Amino acid sequence: MKRYLFALFVVVLTSNYAISQMNKADTSSFILTSDQVKLFAKKAGNGPVCIYVHGGPGAWSKSFEAMKGNRLEKKLTMIYYDQRGCGRSDNATDKDYSLDRMVDDIEDIRRYLGVEKMYLLSHSFGGIIATSYAEKYPDHLYGLILANSTLNLNYSLEQQINHINKLINANFRVTNEDSLMSVFGAARTALSEKGLNYKMLSDSKKTVDLLDSIDNSYARSTDFVSQLWDYPKYKADYTSHTSNIKVPVLIITGRKDYAIGVDHYKAFKFPNQKVVHIDGGHVLYYEQNDAFTKAIFSFVE
Repeated sequence: MKRYLFALFVVVLTSNYAISQMNKADTSSFILTSDQVKLFAKKAGNGPVCIYVHGGPGAWSKSFEAMKGNRLEKKLTMIYYDQRGCGRSDNATDKDYSLDRMVDDIEDIRRYLGVEKMYLLSHSFGGIIATSYAEKYPDHLYGLILANSTLNLNYSLEQQINHINKLINANFRVTNEDSLMSVFGAARTALSEKGLNYKMLSDSKKTVDLLDSIDNSYARSTDFVSQLWDYPKYKADYTSHTSNIKVPVLIITGRKDYAIGVDHYKAFKFPNQKVVHIDGGHVLYYEQNDAFTKAIFSFVE
């Protein structure tokens, strides 16, 4: 299966799967949204509910769960769900992958679980979805946890390009917003030719190889990512929204997270925020799991 690094995370470009081919062990872990889309949503753990909002765009929740994310189950009831058109979830039959619809999918999960309040934990691109939920449904959140999360996709893509230039001594430059994706694609191709793709996520190739092996283990849907650029809202700057979100917010940032941008958190202006810096890159939940878990448990407690 050929792999590509796309946007902020690793995405498998493969054919859409059929429900009948899903692992039998997973078939009980689904909910039906208000617009009749079947979402994979697995529940495990003890304590307050915490819904994990994965990144990508177009990734899934399995790699987070399998790579030590499940250690959060000690004090949280974790909900690992795959966004519509991603992972083990169904595609949207009407091709509705709007940000508003993604937010309401989380609200549908909350209602299905029958909880009044919960936590949201996002990673990477998932920060845009989770923060948009916090803006629309603040009364249903104990708190928001943004782990290695972007709130400005264009900014983070430019930071990746800048880091690629340093890694391979190149000079890729974005002249305007319209050129961003073509320049990004060219930069990532050049990085791949040097065998350094893993450097965008971690200094450890072993970590990214493990991530790849998990992601390659399943024929996942990629319908969402194929439709993403039809929705301009995903390319907006949501840092400007943060000052209006009053819920408690934990920001976990990696000092070497070049996928997001090491200084991106400085643009976040939540009135009730705490920032935790951890040495490492984009996969802190695995490589620095003790510090990652400690930060979240401290926030929750």
